[in-house]
Amino acid sequence: MSFLQDPNFFTLGMWSIGAGALGAAALALLLANTDVFLSKSQKATLEYLEDIDLKTLEKEPKTFKAKELWEKNGAVIMAVRRPGCFLCREEAADLSSLKPKLDELGVPLYAVVKEQVKTEVKDFQPYFKGEIFLDEKKKFYGPQRRKMMFMGFVRLGVWYNFFRARSGGFSGNLEGEGFILGGVFVVGSGKQGILLEHREKEFGDKVNPASVLEAVRKIKPQT
Repeated sequence: MSFLQDPNFFTLGMWSIGAGALGAAALALLLANTDVFLSKSQKATLEYLEDIDLKTLEKEPKTFKAKELWEKNGAVIMAVRRPGCFLCREEAADLSSLKPKLDELGVPLYAVVKEQVKTEVKDFQPYFKGEIFLDEKKKFYGPQRRKMMFMGFVRLGVWYNFFRARSGGFSGNLEGEGFILGGVFVVGSGKQGILLEHREKEFGDKVNPASVLEAVRKIKPQT
């Protein structure tokens, strides 16, 4: 057992443990930057969206079915992950830049939030140029509700999104629930159906505005 007293043996052992730990960490980081562990989204159906209860944000809120948003002229709807998030504010500003074109096409722009925290919705409105409603049951974030937890902070794509939004001058706060992922829908009028469904796969994974306009142009207003 004299090899147990050999300092080189212990040095080699410690080096092996360290190398193994580094290898495991590198593998974990690599896997975290693939889509292997991402929550899988389930496509919504028109019937599912139509039956969602939404509330106005007035002092005396009114409850109505979501289908009223798109029944006549279709609609673009943003399911906001967190109003105070600077990444969500960036996407809201992108969608709002389409407002003149949407108005020309007669298609409204809306957003839904899943909670009202302090003045977060009010503070979000300068970035978003459409009406905002409350989805208390978080149905627009389903039917398969997805979350990104702290894994998001080791994804290179998320850090890229952080720097992009910061470089664009966007800022925010940490108020409210921000792990349930959001998305953007373009819904046709009447029973035309869902023309675009963008599900956020990670923090800051925003919809392509060109894709939104392409889908909007397919809407056939009810006569």
